[in-house]
Amino acid sequence: MDAGLKRELEAKVYAGERLTREDGIALYESDDLAWLGRLAHHRRTELNGDRVMFNLSRHLHLTNVCSASCAYCSFQRKPGETDAYAMPVDEAVRTARAMAGEQLTELQVVNGLHPTLPWRYYPEVLRELTAALPDVKLRCFTATEIQWFEKISGLPAAEVLDELMAAGLESLTGGGAEIFDEEVRRQIVDHDCHWPDWSRIHRLAHEKGMKTPATMLYGHIEEPRHRVDHVLRLRELQEETGGFAVFVPLRYQHDDVGAPDGKIRNKLQSRTTMAAPAESLKTFAVSRLLFDNVPHVQCSTGTHGLSVAQLALNFGADDLDGSMAAYKITHDAGAHPMHRDDLLDLIWDAGFQPVERTTRYEVIREYDGAPSLAERRSEPQQVWA
Repeated sequence: MDAGLKRELEAKVYAGERLTREDGIALYESDDLAWLGRLAHHRRTELNGDRVMFNLSRHLHLTNVCSASCAYCSFQRKPGETDAYAMPVDEAVRTARAMAGEQLTELQVVNGLHPTLPWRYYPEVLRELTAALPDVKLRCFTATEIQWFEKISGLPAAEVLDELMAAGLESLTGGGAEIFDEEVRRQIVDHDCHWPDWSRIHRLAHEKGMKTPATMLYGHIEEPRHRVDHVLRLRELQEETGGFAVFVPLRYQHDDVGAPDGKIRNKLQSRTTMAAPAESLKTFAVSRLLFDNVPHVQCSTGTHGLSVAQLALNFGADDLDGSMAAYKITHDAGAHPMHRDDLLDLIWDAGFQPVERTTRYEVIREYDGAPSLAERRSEPQQVWA
């Protein structure tokens, strides 16, 4: 990067000026990762100090049967495949109860677009989950699923959301965003929910009082300019609604070659390489700097790994998701969820203060800050792989 442009961008960040599309592209072109991290950490510290938020969340997938065949997806199955499933309501409740002993505060529900499950199944599941786990908040369904519910119910999204909220829905999941640019999207997405519908549904959710996440799936066939465009669309919608609580960059992943059936379902795998750690850290930094009106940026330990997750806390992220160590929609290799003590140790080990939160980012408990270096050296420390 030209030294003059570098000074100009740094001055804008420290003056609190809004960055432009051109600024975002220029930041991605910089090869000075430490400089990018310093700028993003400055912004993150201005907003959130040394606090790192987390909650104890788990995933529940009601069905993996899907009418779509998105190119990046390793999760979807077609009717008749041996491992295709759709949970009866009582099985969904039993599965959720089995996880509840971990003192969960949140349950995330994401599914395939099942071609024959009736619309009434979904609010019924939420009502039963709410009755069985009254202290667990339900963060369920992507905008893509809400649009699917419109199709199978004949109801408008506003009424779909009203019924789901009456059944216990606390927030949407923020998924289905992938990359909004149409040039990229038509190569990776095989359903009808694109930016106009995705934004319409989140706008409705925000009007109804929800605080929702927004996601971005990066590191496949998109270019940095597409990531910048994605964030700026969300930034503009946030100016209108103020309803996004957190932005979540999700690292695209290849299939596990050791999957039980031996199949590679990821259609992009043969022509893509996954983002390297440096690219992930750059993505967090630029996202934090561009998306100046969203309070939090989350790093998933599942899509990034523990070491990159810790480093991301110095590159703009201030929230950790430890719900599983393999994000099943993009990487169907099984789940290895982190527990509360794991997340506390991970945050302390990175030198930050853990803050447990609700789905709406209300504080449940503030923990002590990280121990001093002298205290840490006084006893053996866990090494994160």
